[in-house]
Amino acid sequence: MGAVSGKKILMVIASDKFRDEEYQKPRRILEQEGASVTVASSTLKESTGMLGLKVKPDILLQNADMSAYDAVIFVGGYGAQEYWDDPAAHALARKAFNSGKLTSAICVAPMTLANAGILKGRKATIWPDCADDFKTKGVVYTGSPVEKDGTLITGSGPDAADAFGKALLQALKQRPS
Repeated sequence: MGAVSGKKILMVIASDKFRDEEYQKPRRILEQEGASVTVASSTLKESTGMLGLKVKPDILLQNADMSAYDAVIFVGGYGAQEYWDDPAAHALARKAFNSGKLTSAICVAPMTLANAGILKGRKATIWPDCADDFKTKGVVYTGSPVEKDGTLITGSGPDAADAFGKALLQALKQRPS
């Protein structure tokens, strides 16, 4: 039995050009401690990461029922911009956040959370190139590799993927089963 056995995680990846290590590292950390991971995307076709990793999503993003999960992770990478203005992604993020579930994103993906309106007035981080746009959404940008504000966890990019995964694990350990 791992520290988070029974916890269910929804990972949202782009249909193309997600960031491989931002997917692999948090997934490995969480699964090693017993969490089960479901992958959602805008298509069920195999997605290719920026470094060549191939991942076949389990479900369509628009069919994801957040009530079945303990946390959502929006994986970054160039392709993650497809969710910045996506109503289904925004609805999923808001449902997770409003239900008190862990709501997280890394690299450029925190912009999806900002555009969904859940980061206003909260501390968060993002890929540095996006910081100015992030701040215009009312986010308190910290520039930290990983930032936690309540049930929100954000990471700044691939170099923070391991620390991001560990922060998610710690937060899940502290949540009731």
